[in-house]
Amino acid sequence: MPALPEPLAHFLLPEDGERPPKRERTRRQLLQAAVQVLSARGLAGTSIQEIARVAGMAPGTVYNHFRTREEIFEALAVALSTTLNERVVQSYQGIEDGAQRMSIGMRRFLWLGETSPAWALLLMQLSMAFPQVIELIKPYSLGDLRLARSQGRFRVADEEAAIDMVFGTCLRAMTRIAEGEVAAPQAYVSELLQMVLCGLGMAPADAAEVMARPLPPFALPAAPLAARARRRLA
Repeated sequence: MPALPEPLAHFLLPEDGERPPKRERTRRQLLQAAVQVLSARGLAGTSIQEIARVAGMAPGTVYNHFRTREEIFEALAVALSTTLNERVVQSYQGIEDGAQRMSIGMRRFLWLGETSPAWALLLMQLSMAFPQVIELIKPYSLGDLRLARSQGRFRVADEEAAIDMVFGTCLRAMTRIAEGEVAAPQAYVSELLQMVLCGLGMAPADAAEVMARPLPPFALPAAPLAARARRRLA
């Protein structure tokens, strides 16, 4: 597997001036080691013994923090998903249009499928194994949905049905893009997400205009968001 892409590569690094407790530092080291092992060996070839070796620790130290290999994978899935999601949220903080915010979130997750297929597929695999990962990022999409509804941009009768449509479509599209089934990913994403926006109640012309707006760049991680993402690992 290739190296983790930005903006995920430094998700466990401490913020400037931060002095985390020893236990948290050790957990971060173990998850960083897990990333290295996964990059080299893939999911099937990753063992607690190999993670311990890469981290420079005894296997018993790993078991002091994670009872099983699956617990490590779960913590990693939570860290990667929340980090990407919170970096997306940071990137659109100055945008007030709820429909645009929703479109940015969808586009960025599909972007991962195009720019780093191996990690996108691994994240998908882990998310399916640990559904709580999706529940952690769901409130962000729900907030954007409610904002767009309050602005008259979306018209949906059932919020849960709307969120299921968004997540289900994006998960399937990310898989297809990452597996190389889409010949022209950018055109596919634009057309697909225009359909999703229309399904949320936008007129076709309005949906096309939103999708034509450029993506905001990723910003450097903000300390409160990054720290909150790491606290979810504990």
